[in-house]
Amino acid sequence: MAAGAEHGLKKIVWQKIRDTIIADCRKSEVWKIMILDSFTTQLLSLCCKMSDLMAEGITIVEDLFKSREPVLEMKAVYFMSPTAKCVDAFINDFKLKPKYKAAYVYFTDYCPDDLFSKMKVFCAKHIKVCKEINMSFLPLEAQVFTCGNPGTFRSIYSPQSSDRGQTLETLADQLVTLCATLDEYPGVRYKKDSTLDYAKILAELVDNKLARHYELDDNGKKKEKTQAQLIIVDRAFDSVSPILHELTYQAMAYDLIPIKNDAYKFKAKDGSEKEALLNESDELWVKLRHLHIAEVTEQIPKLVKEISANKKPTDGKKTVHLTLAEDCMNKFQSSVEKLCKAEQDLAVGSDVEGQKVKDPMRTLLPVLLNPHSTHDKIRAVLLYIFGLNGTTEENLTKLIQHVKIEGESEYITNWKELGVPIISSSSFFSSRKPSRRDRSQEERYNLSRWVPVIKDLMEDAIENKLDTRDWPYQSECPSAWNGSRAVSARQKHKPSSQDDHRTGSRLIVFILGGVCHSEMRCAYEVTQANKSCEVIIGSSHILTPTSLLEGIRDLSKKPMDTFTIVEETA
Repeated sequence: MAAGAEHGLKKIVWQKIRDTIIADCRKSEVWKIMILDSFTTQLLSLCCKMSDLMAEGITIVEDLFKSREPVLEMKAVYFMSPTAKCVDAFINDFKLKPKYKAAYVYFTDYCPDDLFSKMKVFCAKHIKVCKEINMSFLPLEAQVFTCGNPGTFRSIYSPQSSDRGQTLETLADQLVTLCATLDEYPGVRYKKDSTLDYAKILAELVDNKLARHYELDDNGKKKEKTQAQLIIVDRAFDSVSPILHELTYQAMAYDLIPIKNDAYKFKAKDGSEKEALLNESDELWVKLRHLHIAEVTEQIPKLVKEISANKKPTDGKKTVHLTLAEDCMNKFQSSVEKLCKAEQDLAVGSDVEGQKVKDPMRTLLPVLLNPHSTHDKIRAVLLYIFGLNGTTEENLTKLIQHVKIEGESEYITNWKELGVPIISSSSFFSSRKPSRRDRSQEERYNLSRWVPVIKDLMEDAIENKLDTRDWPYQSECPSAWNGSRAVSARQKHKPSSQDDHRTGSRLIVFILGGVCHSEMRCAYEVTQANKSCEVIIGSSHILTPTSLLEGIRDLSKKPMDTFTIVEETA
């Protein structure tokens, strides 16, 4: 297994796949073909390599939807989502003329009765095993998961959405499979919102589905709540963090460099095109990703030496990261550095000396008057508006003209669909901003003073400081839950030496509407600081500032429009 997959979510997911799918395969000595849909392809690629599958008797991996030659002497393992499209493709493999000797079928989640019946009608004699393994989430990192569906953003927040209810149902099902995979039955709570109630609806759905899932265990006994909390928040909970220029390595790279599907393309010294994957199989990436860019270049040689001392090959990773760090610094020095002070002052509401920003427009104007990209100006304008909790109609019109986005003002105005105030209101409730933890004693870089609000939430939850008026319980977890001192007697898994903190409780945070890289980093920082509580963070998908802005802009477009407009990354 890869270095990053030796612990955390990836290890747990791979172990469950081995205990279910692979264990069944081992019962017969024959080599098998594995057939996957796009979701399970992604799932498996995140937690194992082809060599891991080969070691378990899987000789070929095929795409469910592509034309395949029959291999009548081999058995086929189907690992797929319980959808009509997948089931129909499976039936086509056996309906007229069987392609394989037998079928072992594994669904990521509950298979609806009508689809199950359809399979039985056409393929009953060919199916040797049919199981639902409760795993419809993606273990992106050791402490980060997604539901693998960026489209949920539009489904939930677009005023023209016709599938909001079904989307929330699906997300709830996926969250239940996460809890089941972790063997957790958490207490559920959510952030109470005065405008939108999506977090509340999702919390209710998850809690009801968890109760049904855990109604009876294998011994016919009802499962008790475990030492875990699941907290659901809406994206409007923190609108600043996903659009701020972040200067930690991972967040900065995904913001400034065109990285697609975790692949970083660069030119080697000899001029040849190279590609490197930024994932947890690269131990150097794991050690560097949360460092401030100022520390990255000096740390690379030290970390390469440390990894090599453990007899682990670095495979040219040093070159990859020196090049990527240099690319980030070049972008920073050419444009981002000039933005950062203004962005930080607007976001934090005070300057480096701690003096309150009395006139935010004076902070914003130099950004608007300089030749920054349109996207960067939009980001600064949004920080200005968020800091004021909305501006006047007249001022908003002037700002939109300044940025020259009269034809695409939705970049700014559509934030209202998330419940974020864009036009100021005299209402007391709409002007209430959450109080922040005092971090004045913490050492910070001047251009990195903002701390994601999610970090406050994680720390307050662990210290039992969340006000139940703002954070109601959908269902309470055991009264003993106190992340800062709790040690669960229930633990079944033995922690590895680098994961000693995992002998305690778990805090699972789910952000409805996307999670950004700086928020992902917070899960690791808080876990590191509170050894008795592991924090896991997830969402429907991962956000970059560009993808979020374009997602916001497209909320008011008709469904087909979003597929015809392509905008270059600024």
